[in-house]
Amino acid sequence: MTNSHTGLDDSGVAIAAARAGADVVRAMYGQRLTRIDKGAGDFATAADVDAEKAILGVIHAARPDDAVLGEEGGRQGAAEASREWLVDPLCGTLNYAVGNMLVAVNVALRGGPAAVADPFSGEVFYTDGEIAWVRHDGADARLAPTSATQLVDVNLDPPFPNAPGIRAVDLLAQPGFVERFRPRVVSTTLALAWVAAGKRAAYVTDGGDLSGSVHFAAGIALCRAAGCVVTGIDGGPIGQTGRGLVVAADSETHGRLMSLIRNGSESSA
Repeated sequence: MTNSHTGLDDSGVAIAAARAGADVVRAMYGQRLTRIDKGAGDFATAADVDAEKAILGVIHAARPDDAVLGEEGGRQGAAEASREWLVDPLCGTLNYAVGNMLVAVNVALRGGPAAVADPFSGEVFYTDGEIAWVRHDGADARLAPTSATQLVDVNLDPPFPNAPGIRAVDLLAQPGFVERFRPRVVSTTLALAWVAAGKRAAYVTDGGDLSGSVHFAAGIALCRAAGCVVTGIDGGPIGQTGRGLVVAADSETHGRLMSLIRNGSESSA
């Protein structure tokens, strides 16, 4: 699909929007930013708000008839719109606010193309919905997941809705996990892009239905297009009845992690 105004297809819009947000995030980095309390220890900053405005500016200009669901501004656009963009303008606000560069900008068309931008490396990971690439310094390279690093990111951010039956954090205490894998905690869905790119072997997080989450939609789309194994933390498909998320570079890694998760849930029962 192209647009006469911009000439961009949907993946091009996702890339342009993610880049616009990343430009704002990078430009405001290091500034003293007022925190906007969102409750339960969560907050946004002016960088989150301004980055979302920049992203929405791109989407509205290119796709004026589409709706947008933003992390900060909520849903905008016609209620009857058949297409909806999911926007997380700054994933990793806690990192960003203390001067840590491990953050991501996530833009996804629900059920379609998506882009994840790293504001500080300059990389944009993207998919047209079928194949996944990374764009850096004007060059595109197809993503190739691999478990060779043996690095597994485990999201330790609460809440943990599936506890005590299933808790991602319990993986870290299992001898079988540390014998095979090395844990990492970056606290941003940039880690999902890293699984698709072969920089991580897997990613594990607790939670409910993450398929339509502004935080996770772009990363999930990217990983699926790259050929990763994507399931809930219980091994079932993600969706309205799904729980959490396990993304692995290959089926062997996914199988090992699911076995460890099951062992942990049995021991806590």
